Amino acid sequence: MKTYVDCYSCFLKQALSATRRAGGTEEQQLSVLRRTMEILAKLDQGAIPPEIARLIHHAVREEISCPDPYREAKQASTREALNILPELRQLIDNSENPLDTAIRLAIAGNIMDFGVMEDFGNLHDTIDRVLSQPFAIDHTEELKELLNSSDHVLFLADNTGETVFDRALIEKIQIPVIYGVKGSPVLNDATKQDAMEAGLQEVATILSNGSDVPGTLLELCSEDFRNAFEQAPVVIAKGQGNYESLSNAGSKVFCLLQIKCPVIGEDIGAEKGSIVCRRSSVPGEVIITPD
Repeated sequence: MKTYVDCYSCFLKQALSATRRAGGTEEQQLSVLRRTMEILAKLDQGAIPPEIARLIHHAVREEISCPDPYREAKQASTREALNILPELRQLIDNSENPLDTAIRLAIAGNIMDFGVMEDFGNLHDTIDRVLSQPFAIDHTEELKELLNSSDHVLFLADNTGETVFDRALIEKIQIPVIYGVKGSPVLNDATKQDAMEAGLQEVATILSNGSDVPGTLLELCSEDFRNAFEQAPVVIAKGQGNYESLSNAGSKVFCLLQIKCPVIGEDIGAEKGSIVCRRSSVPGEVIITPD
């Protein structure tokens, strides 16, 4: 996905939020904002949002000397989600179509995103909404068909806390799962430590991608991860950052997300608040979605 003009103000808000979470003084906050504006002023044409966010969060960590500004918020998100894991499992097991319900719940968990909002609200309200609302883009049948014909799946994590919702889905996938996480902290994206705190090691093989991009830029990932991506017959990519970086990554990639940003809504062709299961295109291909 390209970077839109409206992304610039979001980058500034994100930088300020991260600096404040790290306990930055007013002077440090101003310094980070100035550094962010310098980064934005020097952008290469064609830079996409996740690679820009990576540079900005480097600046925050350098200024504040804090390796993980979102650490406390991530731990709290995991605790909150684990508290309702039994409810998620019950909703899945009691439904007529357990895998469909598990996919919807995984998308519901995508609301736990501090890169877009400071407070993601009540999880139960979000679950009720996502379980009942229609998909704006619905390629779930294609995803299920590919899962049925594959020997394993690469599942790309997004936010911490959301990982618990991913766990509930993975428990219903009948093939081995490799769970891809960030190599080091950025925003509230899940690292290996975060995934293990959510119990993902019980249902999947956790694999670090070796990168601190809030998305998946393969050229910045480790060789092991790139090999895993290449060899995977199907890839589930959670969240907006993975959509931004993998929307044209080929037809084996399925992006599961809630649209929390009007810019991404414009790019994907759906309104803010929509839920999406979208099969990725290849460069130059146009995905036709139903009206």
